[in-house]
Amino acid sequence: MTPGQLPPPLDVIAVGAHPDDVEIGCGGTLALLASQGVRVGIVDLTDGEPTPRSSGPEERLAEAAAAAGVLGVAHRENLGFSNRRLFDSFEVRVALATAFRRWRPRVVLGLGDKTPLASPDHAQAVAITEAAVFYSRLTKWDDTFAGLPVHAVPQFLTYFLFAGVPTVPHGHWPLVVDISGHLEAKLAAIACYASQFPPEKAHVFARVRAMAATAGAMAGCTAGEVLASARMPCTGEPLRMLFPPATCP
Repeated sequence: MTPGQLPPPLDVIAVGAHPDDVEIGCGGTLALLASQGVRVGIVDLTDGEPTPRSSGPEERLAEAAAAAGVLGVAHRENLGFSNRRLFDSFEVRVALATAFRRWRPRVVLGLGDKTPLASPDHAQAVAITEAAVFYSRLTKWDDTFAGLPVHAVPQFLTYFLFAGVPTVPHGHWPLVVDISGHLEAKLAAIACYASQFPPEKAHVFARVRAMAATAGAMAGCTAGEVLASARMPCTGEPLRMLFPPATCP
């Protein structure tokens, strides 16, 4: 397959184990980027079903599409692996790496850590996404990737689903993204999942708001999301990094 046969590239792809992971973990960041004209995509590894209140995959996928619209996402796809039975395997690694090769992102956002007492799929997604970033750049593997050209992802960052202040894994460097102008879009995107967050779970929205306020307070903004990278930040414009131009309305 030649580059001319590929779709226009996405600048950023965020990967979740289930529809709603990305919205909770980095939805504000995606809304911010989309508002700046960045082409943002989401790849969900499973449809997240069954769950207690959902009628099934069709409802959950419709909710995911609505949430993507709220955030301004240019493309969303679901790889169709099984919720509750998601494991780091060659098959799922190749499927995700294939998406990276097709869409050629500059940045991949993946889950940053397991979630104790919550779905073990999250921990599997950590390993799957790391492996797919690696597989995407490997040469001499045309038969595995249907001739899709190699793509080396320049930047790989992680996001977090903790109910408190994230503990950045050892060896990683934190970054707080100022989502002050996009927190309401993040909350509205989460609210699209009515099957997951009915009125009796309204406390979830208060927690998300509190987490954003806490992350923002650590960095000096009203609302933030914590991202992390195994690569130490590097800049040739330190003052621009410390005093970026205002981008939020």
